[in-house]
Amino acid sequence: MGHRLSKITTRTGDSGETGLGDGSRVPKDSARIAAIGDVDELNSAIGVLLAEPLPESIADALTGIQHDLFDLGGELSIPGRVALNANQVKRIEALTEAFNRDLPPLKEFILPGGARTAALAHLVRTVCRRTERTLVALARSEPPSDAARIYLNRLSDLLFVLGRVLNRHAGVKDVLWQKGKHR
Repeated sequence: MGHRLSKITTRTGDSGETGLGDGSRVPKDSARIAAIGDVDELNSAIGVLLAEPLPESIADALTGIQHDLFDLGGELSIPGRVALNANQVKRIEALTEAFNRDLPPLKEFILPGGARTAALAHLVRTVCRRTERTLVALARSEPPSDAARIYLNRLSDLLFVLGRVLNRHAGVKDVLWQKGKHR
């Protein structure tokens, strides 16, 4: 592979437009660019979580997800391209099942928090949910692949479960919501 990013400052975006992977130019505030930006932010948030000490199984899962999200960004950068597929969705579902298997059933809602790693996983989950909403908004005018939308939906479920797993790994109980506790 050649030097794909040999020149970083190009000045081509100074007018408020940016280039897509197919060479077309779009406004930087378009729904497509918003979705690409949210996917990038989600990937970066996972990178922050990965900077923490994590069980190897979780770090491996998150690293794979980062690669999937880069695929998704590539998909979004070329209108009509499909990069995510049903196998990637199934992998996320299998991870969710595997990590959730040993957790006690929830009887109450939980608050984001507990151990630092769990709190970060919940923060990543909220970025994922926003990314999913941005993708749904894009779908009104330029539908991305079904796999992309489903992947993000499943990923937020996995991140919720990982928050619980990380609390358990740290020996911290989930923070249970208590209705009206501080009135």
